[in-house]
Amino acid sequence: MQAFLSPDAKVIDFRKKSSFLFLKLSLYLHNTPFQIGENMNIELIREYCLGKPRVTESFPFDEVTLVFKVAGKIFVLLNLDGNLSINLKCDPEKALELREHYPEVRPGYHMNKRLWNTVLLDGTLDNDMVKSWIDDSYNLVVAKLPKNVREKL
Repeated sequence: MQAFLSPDAKVIDFRKKSSFLFLKLSLYLHNTPFQIGENMNIELIREYCLGKPRVTESFPFDEVTLVFKVAGKIFVLLNLDGNLSINLKCDPEKALELREHYPEVRPGYHMNKRLWNTVLLDGTLDNDMVKSWIDDSYNLVVAKLPKNVREKL
């Protein structure tokens, strides 16, 4: 996988810790887009997730898993190491249906496989489709929040 962070086409090797730290600093300090395939990129996912009410982002587990939470509950995990992928919460029946129809959709990596899917972001899936899956994940998590928290959204 080739990835470029800057107009001068600097290649980032995620196996090197310093390269990842450069990416992290670039995203947070300079809002430099990181291109993945032809469609989806990390910055687009960040902007989309952070545009939702009460969403925060952090790296609570390690340096390569960017986590988005709504009111403190996880709804997206974005893996930045190796093959870019995103974990999304999903209705159990829909999770199975998506896995059957899309080879890029697999049971959730390190997650409850009944409720979570891992989606490989290799440039083959349509942005709007991925955004709708992010919306579904967000809405499922919001629906489980206490009523007083939901009302503040």
